[in-house]
Amino acid sequence: MPAFDLPPDELERHRPALDEPADFDAFWQDTLKQAEQDEPLVSVHPVDNGLRLVDGWDVTFRGFAGEPVRAWYSRPAGVPDALPAVVEYAGYGRGRGLAHERLTWAAAGYAHLLMDNRGQGDQYGCGGDTPDPHASAPGGPGPAARGLLSPHDYHYRRLITDAVRAVAAVRALPGVDGTRVAAVGNSQGGGLALAVAGLVPDLAAVAVSAPFLCGIHRALNLTDAPPYGEISAYLSVHREAVDAAMRTLSYMEGASFARRAHAPVHFGVGLRDTVCPPSGAYSAFNRYGELSGSTPSREIHTYPFNGHEHGDAVHVRNQLSWLREVLGD
Repeated sequence: MPAFDLPPDELERHRPALDEPADFDAFWQDTLKQAEQDEPLVSVHPVDNGLRLVDGWDVTFRGFAGEPVRAWYSRPAGVPDALPAVVEYAGYGRGRGLAHERLTWAAAGYAHLLMDNRGQGDQYGCGGDTPDPHASAPGGPGPAARGLLSPHDYHYRRLITDAVRAVAAVRALPGVDGTRVAAVGNSQGGGLALAVAGLVPDLAAVAVSAPFLCGIHRALNLTDAPPYGEISAYLSVHREAVDAAMRTLSYMEGASFARRAHAPVHFGVGLRDTVCPPSGAYSAFNRYGELSGSTPSREIHTYPFNGHEHGDAVHVRNQLSWLREVLGD
């Protein structure tokens, strides 16, 4: 697929106007206040992951409305020190999978929490273990359109709240240096990491690639690929719902979260990405930290001939090097 979005020089200047609701901050403050009433951890149990060099635990923490969310906690075996932590958010349609699947961050010497996606896990990978009790709200069958008619009912209100609570959960786990926590994710996970960056002011680092829910309005006009295509498909049938849907999505816009962020950030984007168009990533990158009262360090790596896979393992190598500098040993 040839490049289809803005040329590189325009992407570097891309700062579209935001249709940001006046009560954006109040909406999220109220949402998180309801979720923060209880201690985050429900249970932490050792798990046999079949590995000798990485220890693992099956974690349940309280997410949206205090509901249980599953996660895997991994760390280098036999290391008692308090380690910097990476909280990782998975891609669209994916669950937490199996305990031995995601080894990069633990192998690099970090404590690693991989959050399950509520109500997802059936599209690829090895499944998930967290139901979404609110999945009956009006909207399409897929998570991207689930509850789309109201920001209070929307799937991503719940998932973003879970993502914020995952940071509180990792800080409550043994062997974690709570002052050095990074939020990391790709695609949907990148969108969640950006939301966490805007809602948790004391993160140490943020690393996102090919982020979903950034530059949403433009993306809906550029691509029919899912997840955006699921929203378009729903609105092609429910034509009267467009205004309500756009209002809901304005509370989930990644650029709005990005402008409130404080932590150093590392972006990756493929310029031929037809799933999460690169202009979305740049809309968030170019506004990152503008309301923070400081100037967070930020860098972006572009891959001109790559799509949604962006730099793949090459980019992970860049992330590892960058995180080592930001978080330290």
